Amino acid sequence: MKNPKSQQLTIYNTLTGQKERFEPLNPPYVGMYVCGPTVYNDVHLGNCRTFISFDVVFRYLQHLGYKVRYVRNITDAGHLENDADEGEDKIAKKARLEQLEPMEVVQRYTVGFHRIMERFNVLPPSIEPTATGHIVEQIQLIRKILDKGLAYEVNGSIYFDVKKYMESEPYGELSGRNVDELIAGTRELEGQSEKRSPLDFALWKKASSTHIMRWESPWGEGFPGWHLECSAMSTKYLGEQFDIHGGGMDLKFPHHECEIAQCKAANNKKPVRYWMHANMLTLNGKRMSKSTGNTLLPQEIFSGQNAFLSKPYSSAVVRFFILQAHYRSPLDISDEALQASEKGFRRLMEAKETLSHLKAGTVSDWDVQSAMARVYEAMNDDFNTPVAIAELFEIVRYINLMKAGEQHLCEKDLTELKDFFHRMVEDVLGLKDEQRSMLDTARLDAVIQVLIDMRQKARQDRNYALADQIRDQLLKAGIQLKDTKEGTTYTLL
Repeated sequence: MKNPKSQQLTIYNTLTGQKERFEPLNPPYVGMYVCGPTVYNDVHLGNCRTFISFDVVFRYLQHLGYKVRYVRNITDAGHLENDADEGEDKIAKKARLEQLEPMEVVQRYTVGFHRIMERFNVLPPSIEPTATGHIVEQIQLIRKILDKGLAYEVNGSIYFDVKKYMESEPYGELSGRNVDELIAGTRELEGQSEKRSPLDFALWKKASSTHIMRWESPWGEGFPGWHLECSAMSTKYLGEQFDIHGGGMDLKFPHHECEIAQCKAANNKKPVRYWMHANMLTLNGKRMSKSTGNTLLPQEIFSGQNAFLSKPYSSAVVRFFILQAHYRSPLDISDEALQASEKGFRRLMEAKETLSHLKAGTVSDWDVQSAMARVYEAMNDDFNTPVAIAELFEIVRYINLMKAGEQHLCEKDLTELKDFFHRMVEDVLGLKDEQRSMLDTARLDAVIQVLIDMRQKARQDRNYALADQIRDQLLKAGIQLKDTKEGTTYTLL
């Protein structure tokens, strides 16, 4: 098989509108930043699609041998209800409605987000910084922009001066927006009059008397603008220039456009080489919206408790469904689509199990090297998972023919195929057989329960040495027993 590292990975760069050869700034190191969730509510399925898509990017880059620092932030302050820098902070509003501290809201939904990501087998990022944990860095960034004359203060708020910035730099190049049309189409909002231009955006907002989340700054008590946090945290952990910045398509404007402007203003250089954006997810052909009721949460899919689907679907099946579309293509979720994905996923998992038991022949009578190379060609073409999966199913066809004795592979080719199939399906695509995992968990529970019963019997017989030996040996194996009034439980360390 042709070495995948010798094949050139290409990435569609939203900034240039074309596929480009991936050439990291400092190989083999890669810096990647992805905009994370605003933790004021349960993470919705559209967000999950974005994080699953970039999880595959992260996994594949590592598979190719790159040392990736993946930064995905948590927005826990500064995200107002609309993009015109007006309205209430989303987290503060949730806290007020539920009579909680804002950080209680943050904790609840951050924990919930992590649980859903774990269910989807999304790897944790290398660093997961929070907006509230980087107020100092955001204030420092504002000072740099003010010193360059590209921001101004009004009544304790700091705004980025887009017109001044445009005297030397373009604004709107990422999203392809025409600035004159943007200005003409911008309606005047309450409180917006203090801006010099409706396109200007807040770097720091003065906190009103009712605003819960506030910090001291050189300009008085306030809070950072939403766009600022990503610029501050990405440059802190990845440098003034880094390789990949990702997020959902809805973040191109104004969020990512503002990030570019802030970083250029502060550091006089383009912050990102490759901008990547995942497309939207629709439900039964319509945009997901809480107001219309056309929405579906991950846990509602897993439980089957929803008005749209005929049965529950596992997180692995949903992940497989998402990867059957290219990350840049729109994707519609429906009962029929999930049913088809469930069948495909089971076929893939069964082939993986079959492959593990196959015996080698004396010669290879099908070109397994070319088959594996085609999977890499698809992945190297802007992470084209649907084509890669189609090529994997072509290999599945041969696996089933080998099981029937109609095709054969020599020892070397079979060993290589087994390693390749495991790495591509589990390590790169992140697809794991949940049914198998549940079975393995049940078996582990049964075995440990036998040892717990033996230990209990030893204690009843006053054979404390044996009871302690069972406990200590399990601990050495990474299994900690805990005795309670209700009985003995165990934890995997």
